[in-house]
This record gives sequence, structure tokens and C-alpha cells, in this order.
Amino acid sequence: QVQLVESGGGLVKPGGSLRLSCAASGISFSLKTMAWFRQAPGKERELVAFINIGTWTNYADSVKGRFTISRDNDRRTVYLQMNSVKPEDTAVYYCNTHPASNYWGQGTQVTVSS
Repeated sequence: QVQLVESGGGLVKPGGSLRLSCAASGISFSLKTMAWFRQAPGKERELVAFINIGTWTNYADSVKGRFTISRDNDRRTVYLQMNSVKPEDTAVYYCNTHPASNYWGQGTQVTVSS
């Protein structure tokens, strides 16, 4: 079955950095466009970034220039490097295919606060 396991979240100060990881199984990972989503309290889940099988990337305007998505097909893992984080980046972060499947992991909490 499909499993998506996110990790790497935590508490970080504004301006700091975090690197999120998502290990995938049960999908043909190297043939899938993969994405990071996030959901802040009281808000709908939103697309943050995605990377296609050719490693072409696309970002939400709110994170462009600060976040970098990458993938390692051998490890079946997608990463999100978050730099210069802001309080508004506080959310639970999830990975999925893009477009998203019905399979969601538990997510990883990112809290940006001084």
C-alpha cells in the first residue's frame, strides 16, 4: 500500500532553516511528480512546491526564493529545504504526488516562532 512518511519538522526561529524529508513507498516514485503541501491552523491545505520526474520545479509565490524542493529516486525520498523561514510558514507539512492522491501521511509540524 501507499505510505508517505514525513519528517524533519520542529520549532525554528524566524530567519532560520529546516530540511524536511518524505519517504515514499507503494508508488512508482521515479515516475511521479512529487509535491509538498502545507496546512496552517484554520486554513485549507495549499500546494507549496512540486518537482517533476525531470527535476523541473515550481513554487508557490509565498515561498519562491526561500524554499527548494529536491528528490532522490534511489532513496524514494523528496526533500524540502526551507530557508529564511517566516512565522507565516507555520503549518503541518505533507508530501504527496501532484496532483495529490488520496493517500496522505501524518505530516510534520513546522513552527516558526521567536
